[in-house]
Amino acid sequence: MVSLAAIALAGGQSSRMGQDKALLELDGIPLIQRTYQLACQCADPVYVVTPWIERYRHILPPDCEFIQEIWQPGETISHGPLVGFAQALPHVNTEWVLLLACDLPYLKLEVLQNWILELENVSSEAIALLPKNPQGWWEPLCGFYRCSCLPELTEFVESGGRSFQKWLTHQPVQELTLDNVQMLFNCNTPEEWAIAKSN
Repeated sequence: MVSLAAIALAGGQSSRMGQDKALLELDGIPLIQRTYQLACQCADPVYVVTPWIERYRHILPPDCEFIQEIWQPGETISHGPLVGFAQALPHVNTEWVLLLACDLPYLKLEVLQNWILELENVSSEAIALLPKNPQGWWEPLCGFYRCSCLPELTEFVESGGRSFQKWLTHQPVQELTLDNVQMLFNCNTPEEWAIAKSN
């Protein structure tokens, strides 16, 4: 068995939603709590990365391991999930890390568990095991990364890189098979959230 930790990212501004996406409730459970619970069934330890630890502390278990996301000097807008990931990765000591956004309402435990079984067969050159969306782009916030990718990730971020897609373009990535692309659906607007709640 491979060693696996998990990181849940909760650092977005939720500007299009108009309220904090992580706190939206599906069946009475905030999305960040649901994501954390699923991650805990797949990996150990599980970290929650956010600039707003106190905002979420009361809805997650007392032993939840938070990582304080740090705004960069001079930033006036969100630096995006890639920087949050880069700030969290040095805390991880496992071979692999499962990276999850906090706004995936259709995340399925059984799918994640089946994906974990594939980690043993990933090419030694690949730094990540990720699904693709129907448009052919990598889905970087619902997949696995080798923690050994940290030097390349740090170099990219320190050179001003903020895009997962641009970083992954220059990295060897192995594709995950995904039978139901609905699992990758994330909520950015009230209209998308209405769709998620109705299904």
